[in-house]
Amino acid sequence: MRQLLLVAPILIPLAAASLTALLWSRPAAQRAVGLVAAIALFIATLVLLAEVIAGGMVVGQMGNWPAPFGITMVVDHLSAAMLAITGLMGLAVAVYAMGPGAQERDRAGFQPLFHALLMGVAGAFSTGDLFNLYVWFEVMLIASFGLLVLDRTREQLDGGLRYVMLNLVGTTFFLLAVGLIYGLTGTLNLADLARVAPGVENQGALAAVAVLLLVSFGAKAAVFPLFNWLPASYHTASMPVAAIFAALLTKVGVYAIIRVFTLVFAHDHALFGPILAGIAIATMVVGVLGAAAHYDVRRILSFHIISQIGYMLIGVALMTPLAIAGSVLYIVHHIVVKANLFLVAGAIRQVGGSFALARLGGLWVSAPLLGILFLIPALSLAGIPPLSGFWGKFVVIRASLEAEAWLLAFVALAVGLLTLYSMIKIWNEAFWKAAPDVAPRAEWTRAERVATFAPIVALCAVTLMIGLWTEPFAAFSLAAAEALLDREAYIAAVLGPNPVRLAEAAP
Repeated sequence: MRQLLLVAPILIPLAAASLTALLWSRPAAQRAVGLVAAIALFIATLVLLAEVIAGGMVVGQMGNWPAPFGITMVVDHLSAAMLAITGLMGLAVAVYAMGPGAQERDRAGFQPLFHALLMGVAGAFSTGDLFNLYVWFEVMLIASFGLLVLDRTREQLDGGLRYVMLNLVGTTFFLLAVGLIYGLTGTLNLADLARVAPGVENQGALAAVAVLLLVSFGAKAAVFPLFNWLPASYHTASMPVAAIFAALLTKVGVYAIIRVFTLVFAHDHALFGPILAGIAIATMVVGVLGAAAHYDVRRILSFHIISQIGYMLIGVALMTPLAIAGSVLYIVHHIVVKANLFLVAGAIRQVGGSFALARLGGLWVSAPLLGILFLIPALSLAGIPPLSGFWGKFVVIRASLEAEAWLLAFVALAVGLLTLYSMIKIWNEAFWKAAPDVAPRAEWTRAERVATFAPIVALCAVTLMIGLWTEPFAAFSLAAAEALLDREAYIAAVLGPNPVRLAEAAP
């Protein structure tokens, strides 16, 4: 049963992508299959999460090849949380995508590409092998590029070209790192690498490999200075696509950084900790200043994806249980909130007729429910208590203070204030100021309205639940942090009590 649960998050979207591709000429059937698959994926990931909480790490060896010889899949607390949140986002966006423009998107191939993306994300969170992590990155890149240029507009093609070029550079660095680390250690299994890496004689070469991986994962996570592709492309995508991108794509990069630098390169933390701290600070500052400078809802939200990535890196920069727990809690909160803000942005565009703040106004009068649904994730993103973002920021800032990382703590507080400024700017311009002289009327059916607002309401409820019922989420985050720092337990779970060495560490 545990083995079936392990592969279900990959097999379900794989089956959905295949079936929806076969139903290419029948958009309604595609949507039905896609919705059923999204529900199944969400249920499967929740069951897998419950299994990990109850019984510990789930490990599977594909084809019954013992580790480190075959393909290993591993789901621990962090992986299970990321899979569960992937299932939630997949379901929310699948419902939202049934709103305005659904038929046009489905005829362009949205459904198979969407589920292929979910499959790639689930594979990246589940793999216990560095080369297969690269494979899943490529699956995500192909699917995400197809989704980005779905409408085939000039703007999308331009943004898609920038997106794919920088990501191809990142994956090239990744492949180079894979070859080099195999030459140094004789293995690519993450647990085996964690065991072998500290004994590699040429630690300088191993550190160079770590830099290559940091560049590759950092490009995927859109950290400073590798973030330009994100604000150049996300604002061109349709809102369902932008929402799933905002929720998951950069978090795969963050997950990879956390996984590799707490497991394989943990012995080199004295070198990489300060580097990661500097990257976190620069990412927070550059992202929030970019958001403060723009007056388009999509661009503001895109830059805030960048700024919030910095908070998530604080845990791996400090490498303390509290700091890593704060990063885990912040990742979960941010995925929900950021995806929801893009869904709200789509509703603002539908009701107000534009994404440009100068052309919006009066939405608090014409759509008060939308105003409330915007305020919940917006204030949570800014870290206002008692919403989920407050607790995530509180934990990482407290961990920074306990580690005497004063600059990290100060920047995190300052960026929170500037984030609040950006959210207030959207509120004042779109909701509070007077409506423009010619205010467009929304034209959508009741079914489209329900499809648009149902996932927004649900994600707002999740945000409130994390904020008001924080204890179980905080306890889970601490358990995930302890599991990440317990390298020996991970190695033993994957390799067994008597591991076989593939090769001696190269000189």
